[in-house]
Amino acid sequence: MAKNKNGKELGKGISQRKDGRYSARFVTGSGKRVEKYFHSLHEARNWLLQAKAQEVVHADSVSLPEDAVEEAEAPLSSATTVDDWFDFCQTTLWADLAPNTRRNRQERYDINIKPLIGHLSLENVKPLHCISILNGMEKPYNKQGKVYAGSTIRQTYIVLGIMFRAAVDNGFLLRHPMDGISFKKPVRAVDDIRFLSVEEQKRFLAAADASHNSRQYRLLLETGLRTGELVGLTFGDVDFTHRTLTVNRSLEYRHSAGEWRAGPPKSMAGYRTIHLTQTAMDILTQLKEEQPYRKEAPELEQILPYKDKRANNIRYLNMKDLVFINFRTGMPTKNSAYDTHLYKLCEKAGIRPFCMHALRHTFATRCIEYGIRPKVLQQILGHSSLKTTMDRYVHNTEDAMADAVNLFEEGCRENGVSILKMA
Repeated sequence: MAKNKNGKELGKGISQRKDGRYSARFVTGSGKRVEKYFHSLHEARNWLLQAKAQEVVHADSVSLPEDAVEEAEAPLSSATTVDDWFDFCQTTLWADLAPNTRRNRQERYDINIKPLIGHLSLENVKPLHCISILNGMEKPYNKQGKVYAGSTIRQTYIVLGIMFRAAVDNGFLLRHPMDGISFKKPVRAVDDIRFLSVEEQKRFLAAADASHNSRQYRLLLETGLRTGELVGLTFGDVDFTHRTLTVNRSLEYRHSAGEWRAGPPKSMAGYRTIHLTQTAMDILTQLKEEQPYRKEAPELEQILPYKDKRANNIRYLNMKDLVFINFRTGMPTKNSAYDTHLYKLCEKAGIRPFCMHALRHTFATRCIEYGIRPKVLQQILGHSSLKTTMDRYVHNTEDAMADAVNLFEEGCRENGVSILKMA
């Protein structure tokens, strides 16, 4: 790796000339060598990152003359701050991530990271700054003494890690300021993740069936869909002949922008086709029959673009084809509104409150209890790894553990290895 006149490493693809200027260069996929010269190291690094990210290649120039100086329109200023870098990550490096992931990263940055180090230049961020951010989250953050959960602190830890790792990988930092910093506070235990017991599920459904959202809740309990996948479900996604449902998008309301946005599933594994139970088929068939008579707001005429990561092209969602439309507004129900409604239903049913995602947890738990193989469940849920399915979505209920012990005991008795001979 090249060094400047003072012996400082400059990063891959960058070198310093005898006249003090910096050379930034890279080789394109077609084998062409692209090179530009800058007066400052920051400008060289910024151009190199932008050129690689956007595959900027000047067809008529393999290498510029040695005495040529071209001023590049870098995406970041010559004094790149942490704020500048995070914005660039969000708009360029992480642009294809799921909307929820990008929103969560933005929230953690705005609330916990930006106030302390947003104004600093990237190269001035030290491990002490990162430790201060994480330690500060251990203290109460409001007058009521509320503290951050371990999972929230871990999210901040992850955002810091990936943000600065991208800076190192792209030559903006030589060392990762998070090196040597570990996260030790325990996150929420798996046993604390909310799901419904069989009895709670029965009580919840009894209360939910008197509401206008009952079919949404029942469909989640029959399919394990994510909330955004449910909201973005269209009749075109349902094969009524073969009893299957295809998931290829999500839909959510962005309060900050005041608009609905469609997007790809959470991961590539999120693209999936699942078989439907008879209950799920009955729900979808009823809704299809009611479609010509339902209330539809004028805003439902919108056609929303979204990226198909599999084909790497843009597809479009016709909102008039959405399965679930609010009977009062004629528009989809906002994701957050479902949770608000659930809390009221829980109070009515006399059970501990839960959010929409708990219905997905419950579906996964019932599947394991009923003997569905974990690998099959992984595909139904759209998880990238089996570990996620087992660690985060499968829970052992008291009844299931009691049944397991009884099954073990029965086997021991049949084999004669569990007979105690009394003296």
